[in-house]
Amino acid sequence: MKKQITVQVNGEARSAEVEPRTLLVNFLRGLGLRGPKIGCNTTNCGACTVLYNGRAIKSCTIFAIQADGAEIVTVEGLSNSGELHPLQKAFSELHALQCGYCTPGFLMASVGLLRWNPKPSEAEIRAGLNGNLCMCTGYLNIIKAVKLASERMAGNESDQSVEV
Repeated sequence: MKKQITVQVNGEARSAEVEPRTLLVNFLRGLGLRGPKIGCNTTNCGACTVLYNGRAIKSCTIFAIQADGAEIVTVEGLSNSGELHPLQKAFSELHALQCGYCTPGFLMASVGLLRWNPKPSEAEIRAGLNGNLCMCTGYLNIIKAVKLASERMAGNESDQSVEV
């Protein structure tokens, strides 16, 4: 039996009928969003990470019906008026990505981390991204990119105004 849900996705109300067992990641991909990836479906890889009411979560861990009325931000919702989010800029500048499969999850986990801790140390960044895996990088440039973005966001009010 399907249930009608409405979810704010990247600032837009999206409604659909979903099966009770539909995972949030599958619902989001059904809307045409390709940022959240279906990786492990066991919460191990973090490729499906999104912001759920402002908190980074793995979207394979909840059912879409649980998100009824929630606000979801995916990597597609990070840019503001065509401007890349400071994390996206830093990831690009510091080559913090390889194949790109895990990148959206790392970006969203990083946004969640910086909302909770705007000036993290390297150890705090490592701990904050602990639930995200990458098969291509050595993580060093990802950590450097998060640090760079946090410094830029702390020193630039226009970067802080990006609502996610």
